[in-house]
Amino acid sequence: MATVALYGPDDRQATKLAVGIVVDESDEPVDLRRWLSETSDLREDPVVEKELVEFIRGHAVRSVVMADRIIGCPHQEGIDYPEGEVCPECPFWAHRDRWTGEVIY
Repeated sequence: MATVALYGPDDRQATKLAVGIVVDESDEPVDLRRWLSETSDLREDPVVEKELVEFIRGHAVRSVVMADRIIGCPHQEGIDYPEGEVCPECPFWAHRDRWTGEVIY
């Protein structure tokens, strides 16, 4: 199975695309690939689209799981900004539920 996730500074532009290959749904991914862009929306990049398809086909994936939206900030908590804080680069996602898009407080 492949899991595909889109991330961006807001819910309109996907600047990070992450794909994990999972052999058994209870296991961690056996392979993970990320595509990043500083300026363009990766959903509209034909080179990324081709590489994504090749990556998934190369693992003989039979099922793909993907959210129907951008699900959060492209930066990683604890790596790009301190644990427990909001990303200073992506204020849109501060206090927002990544699955519904609603502000939670």
